[in-house]
Amino acid sequence: MPRTIDEGFRNFLSKLTPSPYESQAAKNHRASIEACLKANFRLDGFFRTGSFGNGTSISGYSDVDYFAYISDGKLNSNSSRALNQVREVLNRRFPRTNVHVDCPAVVCPFGSDAKESTEITSAIFSGKNSTYPTYKIPDCIDGWMLSSPETHNAYVREVDQKFKGKLKSLIRFIKAWKYYQNVPISSFYLELRIAKYAQGIKTIVYDIDVTRVFSHLHNVRLAKMQDPMGISGYVSPCSTKAKLNDALSKLSTALSRSEKALKAKSKGDIKEAFDWWNLVYNNKFTNY
Repeated sequence: MPRTIDEGFRNFLSKLTPSPYESQAAKNHRASIEACLKANFRLDGFFRTGSFGNGTSISGYSDVDYFAYISDGKLNSNSSRALNQVREVLNRRFPRTNVHVDCPAVVCPFGSDAKESTEITSAIFSGKNSTYPTYKIPDCIDGWMLSSPETHNAYVREVDQKFKGKLKSLIRFIKAWKYYQNVPISSFYLELRIAKYAQGIKTIVYDIDVTRVFSHLHNVRLAKMQDPMGISGYVSPCSTKAKLNDALSKLSTALSRSEKALKAKSKGDIKEAFDWWNLVYNNKFTNY
């Protein structure tokens, strides 16, 4: 059993990281989805994005995300209709799967767990920045917005290298709170916010920096943030005002509990600190 907070977080991290079996299971439906899209559209590329693609996924909770790079002119110019085009062909291929639109993606839930769900974002090649391609993806209001997963992954990876992998671990700890407490906040927003936060610090100490990230998010009131790579414009934390209010309420609770955990540790009461971290993570943190 861990006897220090740092040991507790390192043990917790091992639980959050998907097993090789889970990572392999996430790939199982790729070939059939790709073949279906190739048969119905001119598919120029199909690649993994999201948490599984960049090493910040949460065991049992993160779904699998792909960009389907489809030739311009093959999709309806109205992005909402384009999403329905993709939904219809995938629904014909997987009629018992409850294929549905969850903008900007089409979701294929192959099982009851998130890890068995695959999200496909329709993408149209837009051009290239200095290094990586950019794409137009649905903006959820019938139009299109720019996105470049490879650019954003490179940004997080570059900051992560400064901390020898601890930034991605920090991102995982915040995402674990999101999933365990059912916080309706964008994972993409969290990744960019945390990477931007980390650019201003020199070291990462898990319990301290989880608390500081909560504090930072609370202080900015989960405001939209400008994409640090200048591609996606302003990135929203939540899709609706109601979800934003819910996220802010849960964030306030998490900040209060994490601050109490730090205070307990400073007094030498490690067990109490573990108890507070367990409350932060809905009783899924490591036991003392």
